[in-house]
Amino acid sequence: MEMDYDDEYAKLFRRMNPPRVVIDNEACENATVIRVDSVNRHGTLLEVVQVIADLNLVIKKAYISSDGSWFMDVFNVTDCAGNKVTDKKITSYIQKTLESEECFYPTIRNSIGIVPTTEHTSIELTGTDRPGIMSDVCAVLANLKCNVTSAELWTHNTRVAAVVHITDEPTGKPIRDDKRILEIKRLLCNVLTSGNTNEARSAHTDVSVAMTHRERRLHQMMYGDRDFDCGESREEGCGPNVTVSDCPERGYTVVILRSKDRVKLLFDTVCTLTDMEYVVYHGMVSTGDDEAYQEYYIRHVDGNPINSEAERERLIQCLEAAIERRTSEGLELELRTEDRVGLLSDITRIFRENGLTIKRAKVSTDGGEVVDTFYLSEASGNPVEAKTIETIQTQIGQQVLQVKHNPFVNSDKSSEEHGAGFFFLGNFFKHYPFPGFQLIRSCS
Repeated sequence: MEMDYDDEYAKLFRRMNPPRVVIDNEACENATVIRVDSVNRHGTLLEVVQVIADLNLVIKKAYISSDGSWFMDVFNVTDCAGNKVTDKKITSYIQKTLESEECFYPTIRNSIGIVPTTEHTSIELTGTDRPGIMSDVCAVLANLKCNVTSAELWTHNTRVAAVVHITDEPTGKPIRDDKRILEIKRLLCNVLTSGNTNEARSAHTDVSVAMTHRERRLHQMMYGDRDFDCGESREEGCGPNVTVSDCPERGYTVVILRSKDRVKLLFDTVCTLTDMEYVVYHGMVSTGDDEAYQEYYIRHVDGNPINSEAERERLIQCLEAAIERRTSEGLELELRTEDRVGLLSDITRIFRENGLTIKRAKVSTDGGEVVDTFYLSEASGNPVEAKTIETIQTQIGQQVLQVKHNPFVNSDKSSEEHGAGFFFLGNFFKHYPFPGFQLIRSCS
């Protein structure tokens, strides 16, 4: 067997130059500054952003530089309440994780409970979205004596993708019997193809005991299912705005994204750029007045910029889809109650019986308690009426099911002019050479 000397050299270089993480609560008045210096390789930026996103921290600003073999990033972050991150447990975790060689799933992540356990069987589903599809999936799993321990479902452009973690109901252990797994796959595939006449967009199921990052897998699954290829034109001014242009004097392609700001936005865009085999050499992110501005200088992994209009258009479509998948404007409900077998099947059935369709869902259990979030609309796509909300709360329980966001009482803020208050990285490049990149000192 031949040794890959390039890979071995890269490992040796990384061991001789381990990552260095500095977390500073003094440098910036209203945010915690996280600086990461490490040997650069494809995917490094995503690994760092993924760690921050998994902790539900909000990235207010970011400066990225990875020319050559070295990676330097600065992130200004807060917690969800807009405060600095002062919890020693979290800051210590960030430092240990990012300085670890096992950045994706180091064992220390178990100490704060954000790593999926291997004590389950993972089911991946993709297909054509329709009202009641999650209810049908949950009913099938309940009939097969499978207990859902956690799950996440996204819908976008008539497509649906879900990652569901299950255990055997009687034993509480992962399901590893091949015959039973085949039966689960067969019945779930029947659910996904029910009523689907489009053979070109067929359903897919996969079952494994491998450990995966659920949100990244959902992006990969929807990208593989071509949810970005909807064939419909978006109304002008609606949704994210993505532009892709050339920077011939530096040999880069410039990507600029403007969209409504939200949690994990940076993770979603970086995940897509990474999975499409693009490398971010320089970039900056800034948020303000509920808007987010992202600017990237990229090349393909082969070192070349984008050189065709078709590739440029596809990148725009994929980035727009990545931003939209997690965007939910419907009714948001949170369910908190004691866990029991068949609970998810009952809840989703009640939604279906009341004419509601699930646009996005996140299901989790912790210490015997269920914490589920559902984003719902009427089957027609309209907002859920107040009478329907009252009905399902009565059926499930007022204290158990809480309204987190209701479009009827949310006054939309008129959008301001794009770009206001943002610093443009292109202006910086006119005055400073890349190697210096002194901008990383800034925290304002």
